Amino acid sequence: MPRIEIYTTPWCGYCLAAKRLLEAKGAAYVETDVSRDPAMRSEMMQRASGRRTVPQIFIGERHVGGADDLHALDRAGKLDLLLAS
Repeated sequence: MPRIEIYTTPWCGYCLAAKRLLEAKGAAYVETDVSRDPAMRSEMMQRASGRRTVPQIFIGERHVGGADDLHALDRAGKLDLLLAS
């Protein structure tokens, strides 16, 4: 399974939804809280092509996007393939 990274904040409902989906898939992830670390938020924005909102999710080297993007991949049947690569 590829490395999964998710940038979050503690009060973000979309972050919780994304983490729940990944957990339901049995996917381990590395979570980075950007709420109090401007340097980490800046890193997230650089990696996510300027996107400022959380969550920002990376599977392997691929920037998936946010929670809506992750759920859309799942509905399209593409998330399992991505997780298996």
